[in-house]
Amino acid sequence: MDKKSITTKQGDKGQTRIFSGEWVSKNSPRPKICGQIDELTCILGIARFHVRKNGIRKEIIFIQHALVTAAAELATSQKSLGKLSKRIDAATLKIIDDKCRELECKVKTPAGMIIPAGSLAASYIDYARAVTRRCEIKIVKLFENKIMDNKILIAWFNRLSDYLYLLARHEEGKPILAKKS
Repeated sequence: MDKKSITTKQGDKGQTRIFSGEWVSKNSPRPKICGQIDELTCILGIARFHVRKNGIRKEIIFIQHALVTAAAELATSQKSLGKLSKRIDAATLKIIDDKCRELECKVKTPAGMIIPAGSLAASYIDYARAVTRRCEIKIVKLFENKIMDNKILIAWFNRLSDYLYLLARHEEGKPILAKKS
């Protein structure tokens, strides 16, 4: 039995095929945002490996699955969106909103800026939060340039950064606060 290679040599000339099948430059906006979402998913994988508190692993897996959905949507041309089995929609946004409200009841949010370092897992979750913000900015640019039109996807990434902030605070317990200037 021959094992199929992951190397196709199709992208050797700087082109890649997006999820919906079209060929685009690897330097175009869709592959760029998908690469950043991939980075975010990997960072969350490291955090998931190191978490100590019950339930946080499950929450990170939930986020990672949603990020796969978001990346597929962002790697799909507008004309092919109907082919996707799932998208980031109002129901997906409501789920993360509900998760934020639930966690806000459990976590005492610090009064002031935090210094990520309460634990290795919390630090990686904070790192993921920072990358989420970068992704959100890139998604806004895609929206402004009419490359994508799902405003809910922008809102979902905004809420995701809030949720990751809360997850990091929950994981670390007592945060380290920045000194006032």
